[in-house]
Amino acid sequence: MSSYHYKTTSPSALAAVSDWEAKKADFDAKREKLNDVFGGPGSPMYSGSDSYVGGVKISESRDLDVHWRRPDEYGYRALRHADKPEKGATKEARAAYKAEHEHLAALWQEHCPDRISKDDVWKALGVDWGSVWLSGGVFFKHEDAVYLNLGFQLKEGGEHIEGAAEIVASEFEAARQHVLELRKAA
Repeated sequence: MSSYHYKTTSPSALAAVSDWEAKKADFDAKREKLNDVFGGPGSPMYSGSDSYVGGVKISESRDLDVHWRRPDEYGYRALRHADKPEKGATKEARAAYKAEHEHLAALWQEHCPDRISKDDVWKALGVDWGSVWLSGGVFFKHEDAVYLNLGFQLKEGGEHIEGAAEIVASEFEAARQHVLELRKAA
C-alpha cells in the first residue's frame, strides 16, 4: 500500500487539529474522572475513528454482577442495561437492586463523556473520511505545522488540504519521533 506524506502550516488546518486535541484531552480527562464516581477509570475504546467509554475498571467481585457485566480481557466492566438479580432474590431485594441500578444509570449518563469522532477533523481539513477509512491516515501537530501520512494522494480538484505540500517520509518520521519523545517526557 502506498503512503503519502504531507505538511501544512495553514491556519485552518492548525485550528482543526488544535480543536481535536482539546476535544480529545477533555474526553480523556472526563474518562479518568469516572474513577471519582465509580472507583475506576473509564475504558479508552475505539471504533473506526470514534473514541468512547465502554466500561470502568472496578473490582472483579461477583457482588457487582447485579449491575455490571463481568470484566473484559482488560479488566473493564460495562454497566448492564438493567439490573440482573440472583435467582431467589426477595421482592424487597429486587426493588432495592432496581433503585440502585437506576441511580448507577443516572450517574453514568451524567458523568460518562459523549463519543467523539475524528471524522470532524478530516472534514475540517478537507478530506473525505471515507478515503481515510478505506486507505488510512494519521495526523499530528508539531512546531506550528500539521503533518499527515495518508494512504492516498491529495490532488487538485479532488481531495485537498489547504497549503499541504508533499514531503519526504524521513521529514515526517523525524517530526513524529520528536512528538513521541515529547509525549514520553511529559
